[in-house]
Amino acid sequence: MRRADLVVVGAGVNGAATAWWAARSGLDVVLLDRFEAGHERGSSHGGVRIFRFAYPQAEYVALAQQARRLWRLVEEETGETLLEETGGIDFGWQPGVAATAAALAAAGAPHELLGPQEAAERFAGFAFDGPVLFHPNGGRSWAARSVAALTRAAAAHGAEVRFEEPVERIEVRGDEALAHTATDTFRTGRLVVAAGAWVADLLAGLVPLPRLRVTLEQPAHFRPLEDGLRWPSFIEHAADAAFSTYGLFEPGVGVKLGEHQVGPEVHPDRRGFEPDPVALARVSAHARRMLPGVEPIPVAVDTCLYTTTDDDDFVIDRVGPITVASACSGHGFKFGPATGRLIVEVAGGAPPPPRFALGR
Repeated sequence: MRRADLVVVGAGVNGAATAWWAARSGLDVVLLDRFEAGHERGSSHGGVRIFRFAYPQAEYVALAQQARRLWRLVEEETGETLLEETGGIDFGWQPGVAATAAALAAAGAPHELLGPQEAAERFAGFAFDGPVLFHPNGGRSWAARSVAALTRAAAAHGAEVRFEEPVERIEVRGDEALAHTATDTFRTGRLVVAAGAWVADLLAGLVPLPRLRVTLEQPAHFRPLEDGLRWPSFIEHAADAAFSTYGLFEPGVGVKLGEHQVGPEVHPDRRGFEPDPVALARVSAHARRMLPGVEPIPVAVDTCLYTTTDDDDFVIDRVGPITVASACSGHGFKFGPATGRLIVEVAGGAPPPPRFALGR
């Protein structure tokens, strides 16, 4: 039986960041993942993810500002380039754009509102029909590279990292939790379950989770028609106050464009990897409508899993010795090092932010 100060189940961005922050804080840490390093079955793999401060909720703006500082710290420790600030734009449904601009202003985050003609001149690859919010700190996080860097940094601080070590069962004994694998048992007073789409299976009967939807999402990449066009990360707001489409440029591949939370519900062990032609046709139609600077024929297609709550907020909370750190609702990658630090604090007994609490 292996005892540790903190055991993390799941080595995606949240799990790896949790292990990194806990180990650099001096804790004895074990990080477990059921799959091989760099696998593509979950939510933290592949090329790029959007980074942005631009949220209408003050809590997320502040968390993104903190994450930016911590991503730079991970870069210092690892020598990797993980976050590139190419700028970000929000457009579409104007109440959503205005609420985001107000939240940025309240946080003192740099931004500016552009008229559609000025925005089209600055960002010639897009078509706009209304004002555009520009925030210079937007950009892209390199996904697989960031998870690998966090994992290496955790190990450099003394964390024990075990890939291909599936946790088969979790047990609670008093104020301790036991994570059982086929070959070992890990005992701790602080067990963090950051297993993404598998969290409900692992914690069934142990933690009263909210309703979680696991969906299979399918963004595509499109080739720019010209070299030298400026491609900030972008969010198109929809009239229901969510965002309907998003995208960013991935060097060497093209402009990534996706729909938000529209994929079919799946179980993570029974999901497919083949493109859905109907969904692909919808994404191509979005490209024709809003991105005149690309050839609207996909050159690459990705699949990934979203684990989503009904209110789109995260779950970071503790029940006894178990801390749930999952359900990022399709917008969590950018916060990785900041949520990792928060998870360590909650696992140590700090109250969770009300927005992320199980009983919200």
